[in-house]
Amino acid sequence: MVKIVAISDTHTYHDCIDLPPGDILVHTGDFSFQGNREEYDKFVEWFAKQPHPHKVFIAGNHDRILEREKLPVPDGVYYLEDSAIEIEGIKFYGSPWQPEFFNWAFNLPRGRPLQEKWAQIPEDTQVLLTHGPPHKILDQCPGGNVGCEDLLERVLRLPKLQYHMFGHIHESYGTEVFGRTTFVNASICNGRYAPTRDPIVLEIE
Repeated sequence: MVKIVAISDTHTYHDCIDLPPGDILVHTGDFSFQGNREEYDKFVEWFAKQPHPHKVFIAGNHDRILEREKLPVPDGVYYLEDSAIEIEGIKFYGSPWQPEFFNWAFNLPRGRPLQEKWAQIPEDTQVLLTHGPPHKILDQCPGGNVGCEDLLERVLRLPKLQYHMFGHIHESYGTEVFGRTTFVNASICNGRYAPTRDPIVLEIE
């Protein structure tokens, strides 16, 4: 079994996290708060130093620097942006997009623009990393259910998907099983941007 440690929405508080051991460390976006180069450099330096043999991350809506620039990634760290990677025989795909909300990074209007992004997810994906959640799955916040309807439709059609990991909606931290897929909202920060949650540990063959 391969052990995956999932975190998200650390918002510069990564040093506060007590990471459990595992084979693959995953961060599903919003490692920064302002989204500048200094925050990026501090995060990837910390991320690269973690003892997990494999480390994968995507961007979130706060991570503006990665929408503007292609930045260097340390050895042993993988950044996914509408791209796939196979680790320990497991097929990962990562994408940072979410439904448009004010003037944040990696925002797209609901409907066709997001449909086109989700259509790129390969059929053989086993672990999907997005920043935002699908509709009505761990997407509840004071504004209601804010997840992406088109993402849900695509996810439910992926025949080999075992895990869908995301964050973005701090209030809906946790896991939920729907059909053959386990959904994981790994937001470390709560609704007040305090780092109060634990990493979520999962196993996959």
